[in-house]
Parts: sequence; structure tokens; C-alpha cells
Amino acid sequence: MQKLTLGFSPCPNDTFIFDAMVHNKIDTEGLEFEVVLGDVEALNDKAFKQELDITKLSYHAMAFCLDQYQLLHSGSALGSGVGPLLIAKRQLSSEEVNQSKIVIPGKYTTANFLLSLAYPNAQNKEEVLFSKIEKMVLDGSADAGLIIHENRFTYAQKGLKKIIDLGDFWEKESGGLVPLGGIVTRRIFDKELQQKVERVLRRSIEFAAANPSESREYVKQHAQEMDEGVTKQHISLYVNKYSIDLGLEGRKAVETLFSKAVEKEIVSKIEHPIFI
Repeated sequence: MQKLTLGFSPCPNDTFIFDAMVHNKIDTEGLEFEVVLGDVEALNDKAFKQELDITKLSYHAMAFCLDQYQLLHSGSALGSGVGPLLIAKRQLSSEEVNQSKIVIPGKYTTANFLLSLAYPNAQNKEEVLFSKIEKMVLDGSADAGLIIHENRFTYAQKGLKKIIDLGDFWEKESGGLVPLGGIVTRRIFDKELQQKVERVLRRSIEFAAANPSESREYVKQHAQEMDEGVTKQHISLYVNKYSIDLGLEGRKAVETLFSKAVEKEIVSKIEHPIFI
């Protein structure tokens, strides 16, 4: 058995796709996984420090550590209608957004990258855990919040208003899909090991899709939002055909995001191959 550290978030889409491989419900081809759970920005930080062998990573953060990691074709959260939302207690004009205190789920999240494209002059941002954002907007600790994950299904019932759907903004801007996060593995691993990890992950996702009840307890154990309907919505939105394999369309969307990041001088040029 070969043991690898594996980082992913406690969000339903991640626990859903990783359940089978971490609980030996499929053939792991001799691989064993030491799971490290963390919110998206905590995982980004661990990748910057090269602490994990395999990890979920924001596409924004990925652009800064391609010298150490390569992207798997399976496991991505990517698609249409999946983007982050900017929300507030009332509708805000663009000028008001620029002047607002905005709570964000992390500097290196793809959500913040998209917010920076839509509102380059919005500079008053505070990084907080994603699950605290709605509450901070509701209690007036912040003027607006950048929400991701299951919060897109709960903000309206709490009386909060959508200012902009940044996924919709990106789709119009780029003409392609919205890449949020992907699964990367260490660049120093040989091709054989990288491809083995890829096969095991894909097998895990296909098992989860074919046996959705199998992962229910693991998903429920870690979900921030315990409503089962919300959990199902979350999984069906973020786990799709591009999670099984990015395909040409998915790969193009990733490359477009990185090209835009270079164009806007958010990152320097991309010098290493992106995909395994």
C-alpha cells in the first residue's frame, strides 16, 4: 500500500465524490489516503506550502503553484450556472459596491478572482470562513458578501438580495464554462502514479453517481447546511459530467481563466503544463 495525503473540503460535492476512495468502496489500486479536511482557502494555503500530495484547489490559486502541482482531468467543480454570488441586504449600485466592505471566502479563491474582474475598484475586502458570510451581512458586520457552495441555495430565504451572479458574468465575458476548483497532484510524482490517482478518483466519482445513497452519511456528517434538499441541490449542481472528465470544453475553460489572469496581470505567465 502507498499512502498519500488527500485534501478536500467538507462541502457536499467533495465528500460525495471522495467517499468511495477514502472508504475503500472501490479498487484503489494499492493507494491509501490520509484525509485532510479544510475550507477552500485553507486548502489553497496548504498547497502553497506543498503540504499535500493530492488536493482540491481553487483555479485562481492553482495559477500560483503550477510549478508544484498538475491538474487531474477528473474531480473538477466546473460548469454553467455554478458561479459565486455577490449578495447584500439591499440592491447596491456599482459605485456602492466599490465603496462597500465585502466579506470574501479567501483572497485566492476563484470567487474573488471573478469579483476582481467584475469590480476592479472594490478594494475593501475581508477574508472570512465561507460559512460566516451570510451572518456577517445580515448583522451589518459587512455591507456585502461573496458566497459560494451551498449558501447560494439559502441566501434568498434569509432576505438577502443578489447583486450579481459572477458565474453568469464570467460566462458572458469568456463565452465558456465557469471553472471553480479542481483536483491536483504533486508534479514530482511519476506519470504512472499520477495516472493511477486519476483512475481511482474517476472510479470514485462514477461509483458515487451510480450509488448516491452510499455517500449519504459521509456527506451529512460534514455538511454545513443540514437540509437534505439543499445538499442534493448542491451535489447535482457542482458534480456533473465535467467532474468525471473535463473534456475539451472543460480544458478550454481552464486555459481561458488562466489566460485572463495573465492578461489582467493577476499572475505572471504560465510556464508549466497545466494537466497531467
